[in-house]
Amino acid sequence: MTKKDVTSKPAARSASKTLSSSSTGKASKSAAGSALSQRKAPEKTTSSAAAKAASKTLRDGRTAEDSKSAAGSALTQKSTPGRK
Repeated sequence: MTKKDVTSKPAARSASKTLSSSSTGKASKSAAGSALSQRKAPEKTTSSAAAKAASKTLRDGRTAEDSKSAAGSALTQKSTPGRK
């Protein structure tokens, strides 16, 4: 079964801002890169490493809203066994 989720335009914009920021941490940038790479690619899924980075980003209280938006998008596109 193929995945139909893609990153929305607002989430892609947030991911782009996250990647271009010099003050953004490594985990946030990893999650943002994953989300941005899936903008128009429904066949791509988030890797385990990027999903862990996205989870870390969401749990960190210092994270900006743009980073959290990109991380959330990346996590929703994580393929899980048995997901239909």
